[in-house]
Amino acid sequence: MNKFPSVAVIGGGNMANALVSGWLNSSCPASNIHIIELSDVLREQWQTRGVSVADSANPILSEYDVWVFAVKPQQMREVVCSTRAFLKPETLVISIAAGIALASLSRWLGDNDQHFERIVRCMPNTPALAGVGVTGMTAPLSLGLTERSLATTLLSAVGEVVWVDDDRAIDAVTALSGSGPAYVFLFIESLIAGAIALGLSADQARQLALGTLAGSTKLAAESDVTPAILRERVTSKGGTTAAALDVFNSRQFSDIVSAAMQAANARAAELSIEFGN
Repeated sequence: MNKFPSVAVIGGGNMANALVSGWLNSSCPASNIHIIELSDVLREQWQTRGVSVADSANPILSEYDVWVFAVKPQQMREVVCSTRAFLKPETLVISIAAGIALASLSRWLGDNDQHFERIVRCMPNTPALAGVGVTGMTAPLSLGLTERSLATTLLSAVGEVVWVDDDRAIDAVTALSGSGPAYVFLFIESLIAGAIALGLSADQARQLALGTLAGSTKLAAESDVTPAILRERVTSKGGTTAAALDVFNSRQFSDIVSAAMQAANARAAELSIEFGN
């Protein structure tokens, strides 16, 4: 893309911060970014970065090529409807709100005669704050390749992008990568606590736990074999790893992870019902 698009971000919280940081690091001029944020404190913080700010939707919105809605699901309908008067037919709309279906967004942005379909629904995750996120994306079948490419470019600035078929798949993405960092952080917490209980210092436990997770993830990403085979290669019969894995298996670790993901997926579907009408 020769020219970075102009982007309005509605909602100036953590994910907006991650996205905008990625864009600014990808040769996007600060003057191309507009932030709408209710919080006086956050608006002041944004202004120090050279972007334009506002506390509500106004006609300036119509000047931006792309709108990114980065607000909570329960706020989406009200916020989307507050911007609709400034929407142009060629605007590309990107939503990162969990559980809000494409059909709802299309209806809210459209009118009685025609729904708006230049929409991408996506689910990034918090490692985007470090530039290593992963984002699941979906869009109506009618959305063109140019618009899909633009959305990919914007979200790729903070990590990897995976396109999926529909809202149902995005809910699954939410259960895996959207909520997944919290699962990993919980595991890291548990490793650190277990190491301290075995006599290591807090600093030693943290360094070893983080290094183990980072190294294992890198190895899995670069290996030409499955994680199951990598696990088997670490596990000697009758050894220390086997003893630990026996405990995991006896307590149905895999089933616990699956049940947790099912709960997150179900909650995403519930959000669509609660806030998508």
